[in-house]
Amino acid sequence: MKYNPLVSIITVVYNGEKYLQQTIDSVNQQTYKNIEYIIIDGKSTDGTLDIIKRNESKITKWISEPDNGLYDAMNKGIRMANGELIGTINSDDWYELNAVELVIKSYQKNKEAKVFHANRYDVNSNNYKKEYRFKSSSFKFKYFSMTFSHPSMFIKREIYQEYVYNTHLKSYSDYEFILKLYLGRKNKIVHIPAPIVNFRLGGISAQMGFYEEIKEAFLARRLAGMSLIESVFALCLKVVLSPMVFIKNKLKNGFI
Repeated sequence: MKYNPLVSIITVVYNGEKYLQQTIDSVNQQTYKNIEYIIIDGKSTDGTLDIIKRNESKITKWISEPDNGLYDAMNKGIRMANGELIGTINSDDWYELNAVELVIKSYQKNKEAKVFHANRYDVNSNNYKKEYRFKSSSFKFKYFSMTFSHPSMFIKREIYQEYVYNTHLKSYSDYEFILKLYLGRKNKIVHIPAPIVNFRLGGISAQMGFYEEIKEAFLARRLAGMSLIESVFALCLKVVLSPMVFIKNKLKNGFI
């Protein structure tokens, strides 16, 4: 008999009425059906709660209460989850309809793996989509930027029983989390060579000031286990290359 494990999907939202329905629909319409869907709302003041209540039949569990930011809300959802695999999809983003099916197929082939991730579609302000393909550069990931697509990740619940997201970091907690796993269990991370999630550009990290960003990135590397020398090298590399990356990202976000 084919084994179809329970998959938990968590959406964290605060005043996300603009796109939340699209996110909910993308989970509800998955070709893989053994899904537990959890929504963690940060006490929204717009129409978010109305959307959640209209869709209660599609949602397994939901709460609405104040939190201490994105990662605190994610940790809440993870504590509520019962699935063998746990994915997180923000209220700005949405899955391809076969996303979970592709993850489960990979999961069934890679029994020892702990983390599954894939490519994504980047979506700019004009709703143009372009595929972001994972590039397995250890150097770039460790010393420059997040090469993994966190919204595409599905992680075994046992990992979340060991690690939680650091609520003291505003934007780099997912980077710290994955870097820590990468440094200790690189061979337990499996890539799926297909885009499974649509990611709207311009999130929290895009709103951070340069000084705040390099400070958080430095701290995240140290907390993940990188040495002081490695972390300082990464900081210097970021400072030197940032002007070029800024121009590149402006072009990318406009898909020019």
